[in-house]
Amino acid sequence: MTETDLTIRELRRRFADKSLSPLEYWLSLEDHIAAWEPSISALYLYDPESARAQAKASTERWAKGEMLGMLDGIPVTLKELIATKGQPVPSGTRAVELKPADADAPAAARLREDGAVIFAKTTCPDYGMLSSGLSSFHPLSRNPWNTTQNPGGSSAGASAAAAAGYGPLHIGTDIGGSVRLPAGWTGIFGFKPSHGRIPADPYYVGRCVGPMARTVEDAAFSMATLSRPDWRDGTSLPPNDFNWMDLDIDLSSMKIGLMLDAGCGLAVEDEIRAAVEAAAKQFEAAGATIVSVQPVLTRAMLDGLDNFWRSRFWGDIADLDDNRRDSILPYIRDWAMGGADISGVDAVKGFNQTIEMRKSCGRLFTEVDALLSPTNPIISYPAEWASPTNDPALPFEHIGFTVPWNMSEQPAASINCGFSRSGMPIGLQIVGPRFDDMRVLRLSKAFEDWTGGVRSWPRPPIG
Repeated sequence: MTETDLTIRELRRRFADKSLSPLEYWLSLEDHIAAWEPSISALYLYDPESARAQAKASTERWAKGEMLGMLDGIPVTLKELIATKGQPVPSGTRAVELKPADADAPAAARLREDGAVIFAKTTCPDYGMLSSGLSSFHPLSRNPWNTTQNPGGSSAGASAAAAAGYGPLHIGTDIGGSVRLPAGWTGIFGFKPSHGRIPADPYYVGRCVGPMARTVEDAAFSMATLSRPDWRDGTSLPPNDFNWMDLDIDLSSMKIGLMLDAGCGLAVEDEIRAAVEAAAKQFEAAGATIVSVQPVLTRAMLDGLDNFWRSRFWGDIADLDDNRRDSILPYIRDWAMGGADISGVDAVKGFNQTIEMRKSCGRLFTEVDALLSPTNPIISYPAEWASPTNDPALPFEHIGFTVPWNMSEQPAASINCGFSRSGMPIGLQIVGPRFDDMRVLRLSKAFEDWTGGVRSWPRPPIG
């Protein structure tokens, strides 16, 4: 293990015993980032000078025993959709006029309060509307396991940065799978908590903020900080008193569903199916009862959501002048233009399919205590593609396993459960009941303990 592979627990121990300071750690990480970044282009507004100053201030606090919080001195990135005061939020597109944000969004504010070292934003595609590292504004972000391949998205840079070891913690957003999908494709742990558990601004139906990390515990470390309520999110949950580090679980009385068919969209590839079935057997060996379950999603639900999102997004960009609208990534612009012909009645019908998803998910969870499924239906796809189909007429064929849990507001995570013959990661999705975020984290930690996690992380493709 190199110094840059240290977990948050290990860093805090070494900061405390003074065998490593936050500044020393940051300087090692800075060299590591310099080796990786030319190959994967994960970062936006990377500011090592500011990071050195933040790490130096943290070093002084640790020396005095006056730390601000559990994440004091821990380097962190934020997806660029999460506003940071005084910096622009381009939303991944050349169509946006760059203006400094007036204030930190809730996640950024909480991290600063606790002394985290925010050293960069991470890339995303135009308006966060793709599961891809392709953007009209940012350089093309790539998958560290194979730089010809896509890191997924829309938290593309966050997943690439986490997999490449740019520190232990990265914060993404997820409205249809944008934390879990890239986590699955890059072999990291991505956690979408219950809706409102981590306040978001702006908030929206299904939109969640979530940690992305190499280990379950690193993600759990962030939750006490990130889950403090914020008035700006009208859907944020009340204060919680969870012990986010209490990750033990007894599976002996649990009934866990196994879903291997999303109901529509891309078919699950054989290697993924085999890896997820093998993962389910490990839960069964630990005492859980595994039962096969039917899909919660239908084609009508997915197509309705597509109509609703197209019409909503067309409403967002319809008033842009021609030059700005033409600067949007053509795939997204062409997809959105389909919304121009959707009537208000059909848009509302599309929105109503989110309610049908919610009902379908609720019905399933009257029968099971948790759910296992693939995160992604396919192993990988080229870095230059806008989506796994690369077809704006079929934009959401890959989100069948992930999007229902945004609409039902349930916690869900992706954790690595193996590798394909081509050497690419495979993601296992773990879903829990609404509000029971701890169940998902505990099940994820148990699986990580059984498998040993990812034993060998990618190294910079240089030299």
